[in-house]
Amino acid sequence: VQLQASGGGLVQAGDSLRLSCAARGRTFRRNAVAWFRQAPGKERELIAAISWSGGSTYYADIVKGRFTISRDNAGSTLFLQMNGLKPEDTAVYYCAGTNSGSYYYDLTGYAYWGQGTQVTVSS
Repeated sequence: VQLQASGGGLVQAGDSLRLSCAARGRTFRRNAVAWFRQAPGKERELIAAISWSGGSTYYADIVKGRFTISRDNAGSTLFLQMNGLKPEDTAVYYCAGTNSGSYYYDLTGYAYWGQGTQVTVSS
């Protein structure tokens, strides 16, 4: 099973980016998936998660109202729309998948990880 994240890049403050995460080898149609990020010198943190049905979502306070997580119906692609980007959003962004229909708040609940995509926001 592979998760491949893409869509990162260098943008200016206030810009938008859309990250994608494609699953290879299986779908996550019945599994919760999420986006984490890790800034230099900091721990990896959960920023958004979505249940298997898409009916339940979670956002960290620091991104609430600016980021939107979504998934396609086939369960093979996960998205993160990021608007109003700030320099403090600079990090490597990782997609992750669970073996459960519900998401977890701790990274130990995620068995599958993408390789990460760099997002850099200049001021």
